Amino acid sequence: MAGGASTPELVAAVSEAGGLGFLAAGYKTAAQVRADIDRTRALTGRPFGVNLFLPSTDVVDQVAVAAYRERLLPEAARLGVEPGDAGDRTDDWHAKVADLLADPPAVVSFTFGCPDDEVVGEFRARGVVVVVTVTTPEEARLASAADVLCVQGGEAGAHRGSFTNTDARGVPIRTLLPQVRAVTDRPLIAAGGLATAGHVAEVLALGAVAAQAGTAFLRAPESGASDLHKRALADPRYTETAMTRAFSGRPARGLVNRFLAEHSASAPAAYPDVHYLTSPLRKAATAQDDPGGVNLWAGASWRLATDRPAAEIVARLEDYVQVP
Repeated sequence: MAGGASTPELVAAVSEAGGLGFLAAGYKTAAQVRADIDRTRALTGRPFGVNLFLPSTDVVDQVAVAAYRERLLPEAARLGVEPGDAGDRTDDWHAKVADLLADPPAVVSFTFGCPDDEVVGEFRARGVVVVVTVTTPEEARLASAADVLCVQGGEAGAHRGSFTNTDARGVPIRTLLPQVRAVTDRPLIAAGGLATAGHVAEVLALGAVAAQAGTAFLRAPESGASDLHKRALADPRYTETAMTRAFSGRPARGLVNRFLAEHSASAPAAYPDVHYLTSPLRKAATAQDDPGGVNLWAGASWRLATDRPAAEIVARLEDYVQVP
């Protein structure tokens, strides 16, 4: 939920309701993340987590990126902007890690890879629970230093949290959970298209200790998703989701709109280069209320997302609980 959807208000509301809210640190500076942490602590005394993107290790084909930039020029001209230039490939990683180690939240999770053992050890020494997102059994083996693994199925909305940028396919969460369980004894959090109490009960029965939901909260009033995005999630004209590199250069699942349909086949595997390239276009499309030109991230169960308060959404997800 990087990019603005994960607000302190949403995180606090989820934690206050008995869940574990997460602040998304992606695309923010360390100072911005700290401000979000301070705001969240002002809203709740309950535990919450922070999610970090690992720095990109993509070997980028600059010729392919240049060709994609050329392809997007008519799109940019229509919106009255220029494609963006390359930016920081580290996502302010070192500053964020240093800041979180100095004053950590209860949980820190990592996406796009597993940090080295030293970083994991430093967080654990401070009593922080370390979570790493995995999308295959092989990644689960590589993340053995983590306390908990977040197992992300192919149904998940937005970015696929894989360690590499070479495979856009995703294994369904109900298939992936047993595969990962077979190679690790770490507690597992299930993620990917989970939006109902029934979904939660299913993944718990398959060995998960918790379920993670993202798209289910995007339409909540506390969510920082744009009004355009929230409306699109409820718009019956959108009929499917698909994985695409068109917006960021990494596989991500979103509603199939014009931009995704026209440019997915041409987008190179170059993250965050493509993210920076399309950023001005996406901002302009949002400002001009053009849902066809912006990333409308959504998981496979997006139709089940509601505009109810976050606390009500948490309560609905918890309805599976059977009290002895």
